[in-house]
Formats: sequence, structure tokens, C-alpha cells
Amino acid sequence: MSAVVVDASVAVKWFLPEVHAPAARRLLSSQRELLAPDLIWAEVESALWKKSRRAEITRETARGILQDFRRFPLQTSTVKSLLEPAWDLAERFHVSIYDSLYLALAVHRNCVLVTADLQFYHALEGQPVASSLMWVERVP
Repeated sequence: MSAVVVDASVAVKWFLPEVHAPAARRLLSSQRELLAPDLIWAEVESALWKKSRRAEITRETARGILQDFRRFPLQTSTVKSLLEPAWDLAERFHVSIYDSLYLALAVHRNCVLVTADLQFYHALEGQPVASSLMWVERVP
């Protein structure tokens, strides 16, 4: 089984009918090991909180999704162990520390980071680290 790192932009699409949601859900049936920095728990919760505040979903729906998400077979790594390489990546490629944490994990585990964050994806196109990044729609 191959491993992939998933970021919060992908994980949220597992639960909500958003653009690229079918592609994101393919990861769940792919028999791949799903990895993420433990930051993903807070990022998914923050995204759902924002959607609830904007009345895109109800508070109850958000809480139900969070309960379901906690049961997913997601293997997380501590942010603390990724801070130094994430800093280096953020500085080198001018992307956020948050995004760099996911990328640092993918580089460390020698696998790809699957993202649905178009701005982040485009920021790394053509860069040497682009081979560690996969657009969500390209998931087989």
C-alpha cells in the first residue's frame, strides 16, 4: 500500500459536496495509507467552523462531520517534528508554514501531498519540490 499526505483542503471535501469532492473521495477507496501532520485536526475544524458561521452548514452538521472525521484512518505526525523542514520550505518557496508542514511530511516520507488548494499548488509549479505535490483531480 502506498502512502499519501492529504491536507485539510482535501479532507473537508470527503464530507461536503464541494468542487473536487468526488476526486478527494477516491483517496478513501484507494487502499492508500493516509498521512497528515496533526495540524489537520485544527484546520478541518476551523474550515467547518467558518462554514457554520457563514450558514453554509448547520452547527450540528459541522459537529457530526468532526465526529466522523476523528474516526478516519488517518495517521498523523506531530507538527513539532516537522517545524524545521517546514520553515525551510516556506522560506525557499514563499508559501505558508501551514502548507509547508504538509509538504515537509510528504518529502520526509518520500510520497506525494494531495491538495485541493489551487493557490498553493500553483505556487509550487515548476519548482524542484513540485514532484512531491499532486493536484486532487489527478488522483487515480
